[in-house]
Amino acid sequence: MAKIALNRLLSLPPADFLDHIGGIYEKTPWVVEEFYNANLSPTLDPSVIAATKVRISNVKILFDEIKLHVKEGGMERQLELLRSHPDLCLKLDPDVDITEESRVEQGRSGLATLTPDERAKFRELNGKYKEKFRFPFILAVRNASKYTVLTALEGRVNSSIEDEISCALFQVDKIAWMRLLTLVDCAEGSNGHGGFLTCHVLDTANGCPASGMRIDLYQYDDGPEKQRVLLESFMTNSDGRLSKGPALSGTAFRPGQYEWIFWVGDYFAKFSSSRISGTPFLDVVPLRFGLDDPTEHYHVPLLKLEVLSS
Repeated sequence: MAKIALNRLLSLPPADFLDHIGGIYEKTPWVVEEFYNANLSPTLDPSVIAATKVRISNVKILFDEIKLHVKEGGMERQLELLRSHPDLCLKLDPDVDITEESRVEQGRSGLATLTPDERAKFRELNGKYKEKFRFPFILAVRNASKYTVLTALEGRVNSSIEDEISCALFQVDKIAWMRLLTLVDCAEGSNGHGGFLTCHVLDTANGCPASGMRIDLYQYDDGPEKQRVLLESFMTNSDGRLSKGPALSGTAFRPGQYEWIFWVGDYFAKFSSSRISGTPFLDVVPLRFGLDDPTEHYHVPLLKLEVLSS
């Protein structure tokens, strides 16, 4: 489904609004429907609708108001929501009754590539989990690996029922949020939704900001191979920050997986005290991270740089 601008989404009639984002909570359209009826229904006073459109100025505000209906829905409806989610399938069987959104998300997790031992472990833990909690194990797996899934399952199967219900509902909200981002245009207008990415490098070995260090910024695509694309190369200024300001902002700031590459060995080569050899101990430092909120300021500092030798 094509993305839609936020202001246009908020002006859609009920059926079209639900058709576009009513599926962000797995097989639970009542969540979005209750939000719409309380804020945008044509039966409301026009002043209420106008106030809603002014108040919801970005996609994060929209989601925060939608998820309140889950929080305030009561335990019975919350458990019904949890039970509406499918098991994390070991194989992407086309005959399994799950939504297309879940199929895509599970495909990215790599569960279909589990080894026989990993598959046996998954089945054992998954069985214990369902027997204990009476709802499926839920994890926002859009950008998770099979190792993340197995580790989370192994840890959470030992949780108390109260803690696990809270954790599962958090994961459900995270899934709905990521789905919403694929449906609503976060680059609406010229300034996006206000989020931006910055970086700062401090050289503790020499007691100063790391000036003149090259840093490359990559973005990973959504494909199964996670191919990365170089977005831009930067050089830090005298304060150890990026001279141009934020590395990403406005319409360029998009949710996804990214990686900084810090060229630390090249930086230290300029100091005679560093004694950099042909094979530096500390050379290229990668740092992979994720951005999932187009309204937030993300800051990635590299705070401790030292060349160690014995």
